[in-house]
Amino acid sequence: MNAQPVNIPSFNDIASAARRIRNVVRRTPVIQVAAGELDVPIPVNLKLEFLQHTGSFKVRGASNALALLRAAECGAPTAGVCCASGGNHGAAVAWAAREAGLPATVFVPDFSPKAKTDVIESFGARLRRVEGFYADALAASQDHARHEGAFHIDAYDAPHTVAGQGTLGLELAEQVPEGQPVLVGCGGGGLYAGVALALDGRNRVTAAEPS
Repeated sequence: MNAQPVNIPSFNDIASAARRIRNVVRRTPVIQVAAGELDVPIPVNLKLEFLQHTGSFKVRGASNALALLRAAECGAPTAGVCCASGGNHGAAVAWAAREAGLPATVFVPDFSPKAKTDVIESFGARLRRVEGFYADALAASQDHARHEGAFHIDAYDAPHTVAGQGTLGLELAEQVPEGQPVLVGCGGGGLYAGVALALDGRNRVTAAEPS
């Protein structure tokens, strides 16, 4: 069986995303933490992405996807946008859709914490709880997109999402020294992929996840 080609965003795609969303997302600061502070044994720089809109980097990818959608010749779908999420991506899509004046439908597993689903709904999105796990919510969101004509925004497995998340890496290139190792929290891999592409060998980028 032949493998399907993978559409990998380029550095230019990330640079374009940065220009596209520069008036939408926040440029978050980096602070220096000395050895011994916050229980870290060596000096580290921390990028405070929790100061981003909705509290996470996810708004970068969602905003880039929506900006591309609005720029498309076909225009924005009347059904709006949709996504599957465990929480943070859904909040980002809901926020970005509200800013763009589009309706959003967010599919979440039925065990998603109320604290996260309340945030999603606070941005005006329609919440759909799906029995099962994230994969089930994703299937429901993709089915909704096919049948209702909504634009599906993937949490990590799409070039426009990765390019948007990569804008964090472009900021890091101006905020931390060349050659300094960069550790990126990794779940689905969208942030890690975007940052690694943006830094393009300038810094060694390592994915970090819970054991």
